[in-house]
Amino acid sequence: MADDFMKMKTKYGSVMSVQIGLWDCVILNDYDAIYEALVKQGKKFSGRPNNVLFDLITQGCGIVFIDYGQLWGSSRRFGSRALKGFGVGKKEMERNVREETFFLIESLTRKEDRRSLLLKLTSATSNIICRLVLGTRFDDNDKRIMRMTELLHDFFAVTTDSKLCGLVAIASFLRFIPPFSGSIKRAWDDTVEFSEYIRDIIDEKALNFNNNDIRNVSDEYVGERISNRPNDLALNQIIQLIRDLFEAGTGTTTNSLYWAILCFAHYTECQDKIAEEIERTVGEDGVPTMKHRDEMPYTCAFIQELMRHRTLLPLSVFHKTIEEATLNGYTIQKNATVFPNIWSVHFDPKYFENPREFRPERFLDNDGKFIKSTHVIPFCIGPRHCLGEQLARMEMFIFLTGIVQKLKVVPDQCLPVPPFDVGRFNILAYEARDFDVIFERR
Repeated sequence: MADDFMKMKTKYGSVMSVQIGLWDCVILNDYDAIYEALVKQGKKFSGRPNNVLFDLITQGCGIVFIDYGQLWGSSRRFGSRALKGFGVGKKEMERNVREETFFLIESLTRKEDRRSLLLKLTSATSNIICRLVLGTRFDDNDKRIMRMTELLHDFFAVTTDSKLCGLVAIASFLRFIPPFSGSIKRAWDDTVEFSEYIRDIIDEKALNFNNNDIRNVSDEYVGERISNRPNDLALNQIIQLIRDLFEAGTGTTTNSLYWAILCFAHYTECQDKIAEEIERTVGEDGVPTMKHRDEMPYTCAFIQELMRHRTLLPLSVFHKTIEEATLNGYTIQKNATVFPNIWSVHFDPKYFENPREFRPERFLDNDGKFIKSTHVIPFCIGPRHCLGEQLARMEMFIFLTGIVQKLKVVPDQCLPVPPFDVGRFNILAYEARDFDVIFERR
């Protein structure tokens, strides 16, 4: 759909109106239009449209899908403060990611671990969020935590249910009709189950609370509740906020790593160049860290090209105007649904020569130094850009370099991998098709 909208830009321009299901939508088809709307007029375009599917699943709580207003502002401030306070951008969080990288490498090479590649990646990335918000990591012996991992994996999987739910998001009346009604019920049941696990963990923390030992997001919330410090976030809101952190924090990095591994299966030279850069920078026994990033320009270029070429959220998360706005000479009515077409930006030949070609070298200058592009915007821009962007970038760099340093991705001749340049949609996300590869020790 995003690619179709991009092609329509030639005829209808960078700001156009289309009908999607029952919605009259405004599509922003280039960087300038997106920047003007989401940054220069950020407040006007920071709402979220009412959507039966997302309202049902979130019950009007959380941070990702709720409308612009006081509750969103309070949740954003709490989430931002908690992320900064409990490790994002600090050495402690980096140590956690390095430790999870070690566990991930072991699982990728352990023959008795029969989980799919995608589930292994999901476990690793969700463990980072679990440490951050709950103060623990998933333990193979903890059935409750492992079930949470399975629910997260199912949430991101491309299944018949996810496709039917996606259609309900566009045409709400379908929710009353089988088989759509069954898919919605299963999505709701999974949401309730996951939320109950979070509620139980928060209740346990309240019973054993130590005001001198606040080490994660849920501790912070419990501490504020017990101490009666000002906090206008109800328990249901904090549960959904934590769920949003799990879903957004897990999905972004998991799918990026999945695309990267598929890329290595097709472009062996990419992983070889990253491996050579790691060897040159930290050696065989050194550990890649964020301080090495500036010394690894090709790796940075590869990650940026991956995020451009395999855009995870082609139309971002739907926006809504909270008041009338003027954009490119058009009047955009209040409560209009707005889609920022990030895909169109990432494949714009104005910014990227031969944009359909996967070529990390496009982000290296003549001296081999990394060129950061302001037109690669996988986390969107403006007031509603992804809260966990800094964490996601850290995870991507450390997980990727850790894997390539120790392992080599080799295609399985018995199980051909799918094309790298063709993915599939899961409601909002653009994901790689299912595949598996062989991981050999270097």
